[in-house]
Amino acid sequence: MKPSRPFEVFRAAALAVVVFSLVAPLLWMVAASFKTNVDIYDTGKAFAFSPTLDNYDTVLQQANYVQFIGNSLWVALAATVFSLVLGVPAAYSMSRFNMKKSALVVLMARVIPGVSLLVPWYYVFSNLQMVGGYTVLILSHMFVSLPLIVYIMMSYFDGLPTELEEAALVDGLTHIGAFRRITLPLSVPGVATAGILSFIFSWNNFMFALVLSGADTKTLPVAIFDFVGYASIDWGGLMAAATVVTLPIMLITLFVQKYIVSGLTAGATKG
Repeated sequence: MKPSRPFEVFRAAALAVVVFSLVAPLLWMVAASFKTNVDIYDTGKAFAFSPTLDNYDTVLQQANYVQFIGNSLWVALAATVFSLVLGVPAAYSMSRFNMKKSALVVLMARVIPGVSLLVPWYYVFSNLQMVGGYTVLILSHMFVSLPLIVYIMMSYFDGLPTELEEAALVDGLTHIGAFRRITLPLSVPGVATAGILSFIFSWNNFMFALVLSGADTKTLPVAIFDFVGYASIDWGGLMAAATVVTLPIMLITLFVQKYIVSGLTAGATKG
């Protein structure tokens, strides 16, 4: 049955409201990054203003944000790669051998608030003299990435037919060989989806890096707070830094969104 015209108008209006509510803050952030602090406070120059690149000059040159970009990139990539290496085989084992209790433990790791672990982690890693290094940041980000990857890949493996693996076992392959030669190549879309989402979560992670990073290992979400002072806030620099943090993730999501959707829905049906 074809939808009525009033319903189509209502749907279009509702979509427009939702899109505007999501896009408007981003547009304001980008526009404010090209304004001086005086223009940001001036409501009369919300749309008509003289753009300046001083904020980006402060972020990329004076504030040494290139180093922080490198820190975020290294920590996110390392946490994602290590989580994939550990999480994909673990998800396969839980899926194929019906390890329900282990899956429940992984789910609990997703539910536990990360802030509840910050104090014991800081105590342990400080005694090991690891606070402020890249290793502790990578390990803490893996706490978020690893359960996410296992959770996604379990659903993906559940959706793959077992007949191909059974045929490989009949031909003489071991379970590991069947996984490596048959299942893993078929699960590339799911691995890509899990890796992309893991990288995004790690890139945006603020809480762990705030407590466990050092002056030379700060990531971008933490470095943004350099523009927040005790007496004043450099809104122009803050918005430029926020744009630098957000833009790479937005571009990644824009170009790979179809792979993310296909990977998340591939395990929705079994067989």
